Amino acid sequence: MRLWLARLAATAGSQMLMVAIGWHLYELTGSAWDLGLVGLLQFAPAVPLALVAGHVIDRRHRARIVAVCMAVLVATTLVLMLASLQGWAGRGLLLGLSIVIGSVRAFQMPAQQALTPLLVPPALLPRALAFGSAGMQGAIIAGPALGGFLYVAGAAVVYGACAALFLAAGLLSLAIRYTHRPASAEPVSWATLLAGVQFVSSNPVVLGAISLDLFAVLLGGATALLPMFAKDVLQVGPWGLGLLRGAPAVGALLMSAALTRWPVRRRTGTTLLASVAAFGLFTLVFGASTSFALSMFALAASGAADMVSVVIRQTLVQLETPDAMRGRVSAVNSVFIGASNQLGEFESGATAALLGPVGSVLLGGAGTLLVAVAWWRLFPALARRDELVRTPRGAPSA
Repeated sequence: MRLWLARLAATAGSQMLMVAIGWHLYELTGSAWDLGLVGLLQFAPAVPLALVAGHVIDRRHRARIVAVCMAVLVATTLVLMLASLQGWAGRGLLLGLSIVIGSVRAFQMPAQQALTPLLVPPALLPRALAFGSAGMQGAIIAGPALGGFLYVAGAAVVYGACAALFLAAGLLSLAIRYTHRPASAEPVSWATLLAGVQFVSSNPVVLGAISLDLFAVLLGGATALLPMFAKDVLQVGPWGLGLLRGAPAVGALLMSAALTRWPVRRRTGTTLLASVAAFGLFTLVFGASTSFALSMFALAASGAADMVSVVIRQTLVQLETPDAMRGRVSAVNSVFIGASNQLGEFESGATAALLGPVGSVLLGGAGTLLVAVAWWRLFPALARRDELVRTPRGAPSA
């Protein structure tokens, strides 16, 4: 529960921060390219730091690593708050601190992923991940909406609220207790650093699950363009942007609650690929919509489809990976997630500069549908996976 509450606070703070930075930057520059550049700069540190982060996470107390990450985010948001109050918050500062935020995520995300299996038994992991996702989606709903409304009072107010949430998350992370068993004191080498990469590349189910997220969300993400849709297409203000950013989480929250009660047990591969295809389909609906209500529905439906994919993929990756490797494998997974989210935002911004926001989203949705079809053929072991949690031989089936 301490981990759950810490992630709740951190997720709400992160969502509020992204709303504030996105709207703040768009007010300063009015550039779709700059909106995409925020995503690129947040992703840039992930690749060079991934190997180091995974190595550290497998050897140090994972909850304390999360706490340190929260402390850095507190400092970052306080700088943004002061800069906004004193009038020296410019394009360079917002983009520069985006690099800091990306560096923090390179450690925070894999540490949280590798921490969860230490706190629940394997048989309960799918439900635990769904329950955790329900809380996170609730924060994703409240965070952007609250951030959008607070922004009316000024960017500094949002940044100050973010700092308070990150502080709470850090203190809760310090209170997490588990038996820390450090990995063997193996000397640091390229072999130990690259062990996570080698494990992923040699396991078709893990590789297929991780890469599916990369390409599907990379093409289908429209988050970076929501300020353009809110202002130029749907003609709503910051409050509308907050609601649009929170809409996918509404669907995801409802779906995660359903998955907590009725977890996926069979036909795992088919369900996973079908959920990715549905995500692409609803992205197309959002891109073609000029109605605020229809756009909200399409985003909510895409969030529900994505949640099915997230729970299945996270469960497969965690259960197929031994604990001594979870930090390094989670670091590799985080690079793929970062590429799909932050690099996807850059891709959306770059294509929007050429095709406009509507053309960019429609192209991405069509690409996601093609990815779902392609992965059925490229990763047959994943597509044909039946049980999500394998039943040990001789044990009764759930």
